[in-house]
Amino acid sequence: MGIDPGTVVMGYGLIGCKGKQLSVIDMDVLKLSGYKDIYVRLQLIHEKINTIIQTHHPDDFAIEAPFFGKNVQSMLKLGRAQGVAIAAAMSAGLTVTEYSPKKIKQSVTGNGNADKEQVWKMLQHYLQFKAKPKYYDATDALAVALCHHFQTSSVMNRATSKAKGWDDFIKKNPQRLKK
Repeated sequence: MGIDPGTVVMGYGLIGCKGKQLSVIDMDVLKLSGYKDIYVRLQLIHEKINTIIQTHHPDDFAIEAPFFGKNVQSMLKLGRAQGVAIAAAMSAGLTVTEYSPKKIKQSVTGNGNADKEQVWKMLQHYLQFKAKPKYYDATDALAVALCHHFQTSSVMNRATSKAKGWDDFIKKNPQRLKK
């Protein structure tokens, strides 16, 4: 599950993996612009994250880390939204991972400075879907989920996180041994 946090529009996306085939499970936004009270917005974010978790039972929770902006008030609001989303995930027992916007773009497109259109096009390629999103916040969230998938399912990551030396790696991966 990936989240693009926001206090006006929060994007969320869920991907599934069967073998090597990746697919979109759900992708949408929570629009909060109709609510003036920031605390009501935060409550709605918390409730939406809880509902998504209860509906789809994701294995992982990844969220875009806030980038540094010039407007301190906007950063504080974004940090609160992110904190509420993280708290909802943690209370459901999910491990939380944060990724910078640059890391997400680089992971999905190969270019840390890619624009939203490039990210969307690569998501279409990887996840085999055609629909153009109404909001890029939803595709940004899907990119967070895909980035997390790439980071946690790479051969090197699995080898280094689970193997305790070369002997252990060979025992766990006999098909990788060339004679």
